Amino acid sequence: MSRYAAFVFFLSFGVVSHLSHGIEVKVMNKDKLCLYANLTLSFSVTYEVADNKNKTVSFELPSSASSDDSKCDNTSSILKLSFPDGHSWSVNFSLKDKSYQAENITFVYNLNDSKVFPDSSSNETVTVTTKPDITDVGVNTCYSCKSEDTLIASPLANMTLSDVLIQAFILNGTKSENLTTCSADKPVTPTPTPTHVTNATTVVPATNATTAVPPTTPTPTLPTPTVGNYSFKHDVNSTACLLANFGLRIGFTQNKKYQEVNFDPPTEVSGSCGVDSSELILMSNGINVSLSFYNDTKKFRLHAVNVTLNTSSGIFAQSGANLSLWEAAVGSSYMCNKEQNFTITDLLSIYTFSLHVQPFGVKNGLYSTAHECSLDDPSILIPIIVGAALAGLILIVVIAYVIGRRKTHVGYQTL
Repeated sequence: MSRYAAFVFFLSFGVVSHLSHGIEVKVMNKDKLCLYANLTLSFSVTYEVADNKNKTVSFELPSSASSDDSKCDNTSSILKLSFPDGHSWSVNFSLKDKSYQAENITFVYNLNDSKVFPDSSSNETVTVTTKPDITDVGVNTCYSCKSEDTLIASPLANMTLSDVLIQAFILNGTKSENLTTCSADKPVTPTPTPTHVTNATTVVPATNATTAVPPTTPTPTLPTPTVGNYSFKHDVNSTACLLANFGLRIGFTQNKKYQEVNFDPPTEVSGSCGVDSSELILMSNGINVSLSFYNDTKKFRLHAVNVTLNTSSGIFAQSGANLSLWEAAVGSSYMCNKEQNFTITDLLSIYTFSLHVQPFGVKNGLYSTAHECSLDDPSILIPIIVGAALAGLILIVVIAYVIGRRKTHVGYQTL
């Protein structure tokens, strides 16, 4: 018989306690503890409302959550927290040899719940899944992580865990006091300062010696990002209603350090097409980008940008609204082959390359006539250059005239 035979396939009951700092769960089997969890959990979900617009809500795990559907097994366990109106959050754990890990986290939310999602235009139940970084936890230890950890389950939903203490496989019904601590909680080891050797030979510097300056390592330059071809359509049987081609570089400041990263396809594409607003949502390699467009019946423009990055320093998220970028007449497209740089917020900038976009009025899945940006259109630059040259010439003539008048005036006074 397995050494873990004490774990049975189904639990008798689960106990949930709500503390000031989060939720405490005790999953029992015949009065013996088989799974323990104490954590703080919150959610953020973006959903569609009337007129094809989006709304974002944030909420915490409610006090009415139940763990009745949690299960303990000898090699796998599930912690499942269900709350009213069809919402649930669960973690699957697996045990192998002397350690266990979390396989995935599943978040189910019901957009028909008007209390959580007011004015939702959808009544569907959405299921999203992500994999947490909970691995190699010793079988007789609790996983501990006090730091906040934001998990991006989809471009529209994420969840934030903090103050986590979990033991998925408990021996003999008693929670262990031993901890496996997450990397985010571990202190950074300072670089040791070299000590001076007592009997070291002292080198006397030469009087006229030149001090060598250590070479400065240049900041590596990113290559031009790959141009992605993106499109969105309502269903598989319809033609595209939104078209976009561009290469994208993202500049961001995190922990007071400026960094740049290229957004490279392939990518997951989603979005929406409406009469007054459209949205393109892209996700690739831990980067989520949302571009929202608006039209006033005459012109369209990019009016909002949302970027989320999963970096080694944690989650970076910034959004800017009320923008007026990439403007063109409705029924046409916007094009700019040259590199463009746009400051979205104090911490976020985007760089575009070979940009071509049409969020409204797409016919037969093809771009309409393009409105070219001023950088691409020489007919706009020529008048500017000619005007600047004429202005300079006029200024020279005026200065020469003033100098000539002054000399004439001085000569007259001398006579």
